[in-house]
Amino acid sequence: MKAMVNQKACIRCGLCPTICPEVFSLPDNGESAHAITEPVPAERQAAAQEAADNCPTGAIEIS
Repeated sequence: MKAMVNQKACIRCGLCPTICPEVFSLPDNGESAHAITEPVPAERQAAAQEAADNCPTGAIEIS
């Protein structure tokens, strides 16, 4: 399983790293969130999917 964040759609709300900090990061330098782990570890897949499902702009894609 892979996680990707659409940089143009991300509004930096911080929800994804709050839900799954092992997979998503929100840099302090103003950049959009991004996935920091590839592939998503099996024990974090449910949390990564939860982050994608709850992203207010639908910027996270899980495949």
